[in-house]
Amino acid sequence: MNIDYTELLQAVIALLATLITTFVIPLIRKKLTAEKTEELRRWVSVAVKAAEQLYGSKTGQQKKEYVVSFLLEKGIVFNTEEVVAMIEAEVYKLTQGISE
Repeated sequence: MNIDYTELLQAVIALLATLITTFVIPLIRKKLTAEKTEELRRWVSVAVKAAEQLYGSKTGQQKKEYVVSFLLEKGIVFNTEEVVAMIEAEVYKLTQGISE
């Protein structure tokens, strides 16, 4: 007696493909996004501290431009609004003496 498992195998493959598409790929994307955000946050922190050191008495706008330029030179792709918020948060930490 010969049993043809082709249809069963096709159904299992289709189920696996659906599960991967629905659950695994979004989890991977979320993890990668979180890692990129954390890396961006670290670079913003470095750049803000450097700007404070280099341009101590200059305006906040000049320092902000330095941070954005620093990130661009590093080849870091970012959302400007998100980076501005990160810069403001980092400056707040510096002025309040908060360390991580």
